[in-house]
Amino acid sequence: MKKLTLLLTLLLTTALALPSAIAQEDVTQWGLPEGATLRLGKGRINELAYSPDGALLAVASSIGIWLYDAQTYQERALLTGHTSDALSVAFSADGATLASGSLDATVRLWDVATGTLQHTLTEHTGWVLSVAFSADGSMLASGSDHATVRLWDVATGTLQHTLTEHTGNVNSVVFSPDGETLASGSADATVRLWDVATGTVQHTLTEHTGWVSSVVFSPDGRMLASGGHRDDTIRLWDVATGVLQHTLTGHTDDVKSVVFSPDGRMLASGSRDDTIRLWDVATGTLQHTLTEHTSPVSSVVFSADGATLASGSWREIRLWDVATGTLKQTLTHTDRVGSIAFSADGQTLASGGHRDATVRLWDVATGTLQHTLTEHTDDVTSVAFSADGATLASGSGDGIRLWDVATGTLQHTLTEH
Repeated sequence: MKKLTLLLTLLLTTALALPSAIAQEDVTQWGLPEGATLRLGKGRINELAYSPDGALLAVASSIGIWLYDAQTYQERALLTGHTSDALSVAFSADGATLASGSLDATVRLWDVATGTLQHTLTEHTGWVLSVAFSADGSMLASGSDHATVRLWDVATGTLQHTLTEHTGNVNSVVFSPDGETLASGSADATVRLWDVATGTVQHTLTEHTGWVSSVVFSPDGRMLASGGHRDDTIRLWDVATGVLQHTLTGHTDDVKSVVFSPDGRMLASGSRDDTIRLWDVATGTLQHTLTEHTSPVSSVVFSADGATLASGSWREIRLWDVATGTLKQTLTHTDRVGSIAFSADGQTLASGGHRDATVRLWDVATGTLQHTLTEHTDDVTSVAFSADGATLASGSGDGIRLWDVATGTLQHTLTEH
């Protein structure tokens, strides 16, 4: 994605001189490499986090960390500096600091008010899959694909402990509300509960039959929820004893993310089956199934007041009314681009989606989306304009399609290949 984004920005730079009317505040210009003038798309979505006061929504993406105003859904900032995908994000309890973990094997701590980098933590030797602050904000935990958890002093950025009992990727880490216990979920099919002060294991929870992709404490710290990456279940545990309380079934594929509502009464789970499910914690019964996503749901998070649930998939963020289960808003991120082409006059750019099976037509001067062409059912690997710019051809595993550029309508489908 990074290489394709860079290629796209370089093509835009060399193909035409953009009008000076584009405002400097335009988000398509944020965080660009030197010489580039415009970006189309915001990168693949990996994880979401609300700020404690509910004012901001942070999005870890393949090009950086986006900060959205949670009321207006407008972009507030793009934090760049990682040299590869940002995989995980977490706010400190006071909302002043944001932590991000990346494919580049680093953790970065950012000042939220100014967007400036405070520390870069570099002891990991593999991808940083999860980050979490302690309740008082003094300590940060990070889990990596090298089967380790690291505990850091936030003020100084120094490493305090390295926890090494897991034998697989550490996919998720979370502190208990009192900060005394850390939970970690791993590809070794276990959840481990650690004493933070000593770095020793208190309990090892072993009921999952596949990867544990997500762990989260209830607000009162008495219960832990864990999502199974291959057994398609959510399990609820008594923290004090490590005893399994409930097994929630209903998802038909990997459970990638779980989160408690702020009052602890409801649990949300996002899955590779493209759905979100809302559960009653006390009884373990299903309350709502949310089905608007068309790709795996990688992250779910409640707003501070519990009224809104945000969910992220590869290309989009959806905001839901928790009480009714209805969709409130959709924020679009463009996923991997498999092919691009300019019209002969340089005014229109076509991009073919590598995973979303769509073709998009963009106004080059403004960076605005003109049409989304959705008839393909497989990766779009090639796009080309006719000489007069009136017709676009797109190639996919399901055939070739010819489109009217002005209207975005399908003219012909060629299926002999």
